[in-house]
Amino acid sequence: MEKSIAVKSFRDVNEGLKGEDLRMMSPLQLAYIGDAVFELLVRTAIMSRDVNVNKLHKEATKYVKANAQAESVLKLDELLTDEEKSFIRRGRNARINSSPKNVDLRDYKYATGFECLLGYLYLSGNEERLLELFRHIYLHDTEGGNDK
Repeated sequence: MEKSIAVKSFRDVNEGLKGEDLRMMSPLQLAYIGDAVFELLVRTAIMSRDVNVNKLHKEATKYVKANAQAESVLKLDELLTDEEKSFIRRGRNARINSSPKNVDLRDYKYATGFECLLGYLYLSGNEERLLELFRHIYLHDTEGGNDK
């Protein structure tokens, strides 16, 4: 008999990533996942059947580029817990081995911190908080008249 595998979320494909292991991960590892999570959230939020892929890509880029992510940290500041701020700080202070192109180093570091937080929230299974923060950023930009 074939054993079936039920995956409740993508995170469940690596069940070894839990609790203290996540807190001990490199902030750049968390940012690696956080980058993908944020990209997927943005792409899902802007998806429309009436828009071609080129326009979708241009719209997504407005949110996922480093300076927009750095701005997101500022938009979220008052909502973040001390623990969440510590993940942003860890990501921001991580030793980056590559030189960012076409972006200010400060923005790049804040973007890495932002991605670190999102990676942690996602891998720890805190999707509700992840979505709350995403909605705050996305709605702030779409409803607040801040046209990127």
